[in-house]
Amino acid sequence: MDNLEKVWQAFEKAGEPLNSKAVVDVTGLDKKEVDKLIKKLKDTGKLESPKRCFYQPKA
Repeated sequence: MDNLEKVWQAFEKAGEPLNSKAVVDVTGLDKKEVDKLIKKLKDTGKLESPKRCFYQPKA
């Protein structure tokens, strides 16, 4: 499983909006890597931001 998949699964399993620190805690990845992958998921339309710095899968 690649890092992008790990980050995506963290969001799917959470059931609530997460910030990058929460994703780092769940995945064990480096914060810079998580921030880059969150941006990638957001740019591809898989994530949305209900409030500043928190993200969730698009419904």
